[in-house]
Amino acid sequence: MKRILLLLCCVHIFSVSLAGATLHLRTPMTPPGWALMERELLKANTAACREFYQKYFDERGFLKCVERWGGDDGPDDAIENCNDWPILHALGADDAVLRMYRHAWEGHLRQYTLAKTTKVPFARDGMYYKEFPVMFDWLHNGEGLTVFNLQGLGDPNNGAFRKRVIRYAGFYLNDDPQAPNYDPKQKIIRSMFNGSRGPLLRKATGLDWAGDPIEVKHRFKLGHGEENYEQMIAHFKDYNDIVGDHPQNLLATSLALNAYMLTGKRRYREWLLDYLGAWRQRMLDNDGIIPSNIGLDGKPGGTAGGKWYGGVYGWGFSVKKIPLDGTLAHRNTVHLGFTGFMNAYFLTGDDRWLEPWRVQMDKINSHAKVVDGQKVFPRMHGDQGWYHFLPEPYNYNALEIYYLSMKPNDLRRLMPDQGANPAKLSQTGYRDNVQFRRENNWLRYLLGKNPGHPEAALRADFARLRDRVKAMRADKTTPDTRLADDPMKYNPASVSSLIQLMLGGIHPGHRGSILHCRLRYFDPLKRRAGVPADVAALVEKLTDDEVTLTLVNTHQLAPRQLLVQAGGYAEHQFLSVTTAGKTRPVNATTLPIRLAPGAGARLTLKMKRYANSPTLTYPWDRN
Repeated sequence: MKRILLLLCCVHIFSVSLAGATLHLRTPMTPPGWALMERELLKANTAACREFYQKYFDERGFLKCVERWGGDDGPDDAIENCNDWPILHALGADDAVLRMYRHAWEGHLRQYTLAKTTKVPFARDGMYYKEFPVMFDWLHNGEGLTVFNLQGLGDPNNGAFRKRVIRYAGFYLNDDPQAPNYDPKQKIIRSMFNGSRGPLLRKATGLDWAGDPIEVKHRFKLGHGEENYEQMIAHFKDYNDIVGDHPQNLLATSLALNAYMLTGKRRYREWLLDYLGAWRQRMLDNDGIIPSNIGLDGKPGGTAGGKWYGGVYGWGFSVKKIPLDGTLAHRNTVHLGFTGFMNAYFLTGDDRWLEPWRVQMDKINSHAKVVDGQKVFPRMHGDQGWYHFLPEPYNYNALEIYYLSMKPNDLRRLMPDQGANPAKLSQTGYRDNVQFRRENNWLRYLLGKNPGHPEAALRADFARLRDRVKAMRADKTTPDTRLADDPMKYNPASVSSLIQLMLGGIHPGHRGSILHCRLRYFDPLKRRAGVPADVAALVEKLTDDEVTLTLVNTHQLAPRQLLVQAGGYAEHQFLSVTTAGKTRPVNATTLPIRLAPGAGARLTLKMKRYANSPTLTYPWDRN
C-alpha cells in the first residue's frame, strides 16, 4: 500500500510540475481510420510476437536451434529473430514485448557464451566472451547488436544494459587490454575481424568464416545454396584479406554513440568524431571515393597490395555466388560505412559529414556508359577500373542523406521527378524492394502527392503480419533441424509504417544503427516510452524546421496524457506549437499534452534540429 501511495504521489507531483506548460486539446475528433488501424496494429504485433516467442524460445530465453559459428549461420542470426521488437515497444506496444526481447537477449548472451567451436580457433572457449562476439566482421556484428543498440529506447535504466553499453564501447576505446581493436595513432580499427578478444591480424580462412563441420543435405537449407560442408568452405575460400580497416567497421561507432547518450561523457563523442574525421579525410584524398582497405600503416590498400579498392567486401570483391557455379556475386559493402557518418551528423548537424557521400555518388555516376542504347552505371571497381554496370544510378544512402539534410537538392537526387513516378526512383542501400516502394510512397505522401498512403501502408503491415504468422504456424522444423536464422522469416514484428507515420522516422535497418526520427512519445503516468493507450499519431509533413502532427484520443470516455519529444533522443528542440490558429512558445525538448476524451487536433511544431546533445535519459529523469 505504501508503494502505491508513493507512486500516486509521484504521478501527482509530476502532473502539477508540468501543468503550466501542458497543451490542452479539447476539440472532439471522430477517430480516423488510420488512428484505429495504428492502435490495432500495435495490439496485433504484441499478440503475434508472443506466439512467435513461445514457439522458438525456451524458458531460459535460448533460441531453440542448432548453435553454430560463422557467416552462414552464426550467433548474430539468433538474436535477429527479435529485430524490431525494441522499436515496437518504444512505439507503445504492451510491456510484454519489452519483457520478451529483454529475456531473449539475456538468454542469447548466455547461450552463445556456452556454445563453443571445436575447430575455429578463436571461438573454442565460447562464441561470446565478456558478453560480446569474440571477433567477427561488422556486417555480422552489426546484425547481432541491432536489438541491443535499440534497447535504450524503452529500457535505459536497466542496470545490465548500462554496464554493457560501457563495456562494449570500451572494446573500441582500448579500455580493455584484451581487446586492442583500435590504433589511436593511425585512427583505424585494425582488422575486419574484431571484438572482445581483439583483432585478427592474419588472413582469414574458409574455416574462420564457415565454422565447424556440419551435416547439411536433407537437414538444413543454407542461404548460399550449399549442400555439404565442403561447399560451405569453398564459398568463403576467397574471404582472406581482412587485416586493416574497412568502411563497415564504422558500424562500431554506434556503440560509442550509445555510451555517450547514456553517460554524457565526452570521450565517447570525441572518439567517434576523431575516427570519422580520419575516414572523411581518406575519402577526400582518394578522389572522393571511400577506400575499402586501410592498412596497418594507415594508408589505403596497405594490406591489400596497395589497392584502395581491395580487401574482403571491398570495391573489387566479386566472388562465386554458389559453390560449383560460375556465377559471380558482387559483395561490396562499403555503403555500410555511411552509418558512422550518420552518427557524426546526428551529433553535430554539420553538413561536412554528408557532403563526401554526395561527391562519391556523383563521381561514380560520372563513369556511366551506354550499352545497347541504355545508360548504365557502375557499382564495383577493380584492376580493370569500374565494372558491374546497372541501369539505375548509384545512389546508396540517398534517402538517409535527404532525411538528415532536408535539402531540396538531396531530394532531387533521390526523386528526380519530385515523386510523380515512383518507378523512376532507384533502390537504396540494404533495403529490399518492398521497403523501397514503401519509402517512395511515404516521401510522396509527405510532399502532398499520395494522400491515401497512411491507411494503405498500415494495411500492408497487417498483411505482412498475417502472412508471417500463417507461415510460422506451418513451420515443421524441430530444434535439431533448425538453424538460427531459419525463424527470422517468420518474425511478425511489423513496424515500418508505424515508424514513418507516427515518428516521422526512417527504419534503422538491421546493422546496429540508432533510430533516426523527428518525434517520439512517452507516457508520463506509466513512466514508459511510447504513446499511451488509445492515442494515435500521424506525421503529415516534414520540413527542415517544421512538423505537422495530428494526435487523436480514440477513447471516448477518458482523457489521455502524453509527452511529445523532439527527436528520438531529444536531439532536436521545439520552438513553438500552433493549433487552431493559435501559436505558443515551447523552447524545450518535450511538449506535455492532455487530450480530452475523444479529442484530436492538428499541430504545427516549429523546431531547430540537432540543437541538443542526444540522451537516452527519460524526460522525467533529466536534470
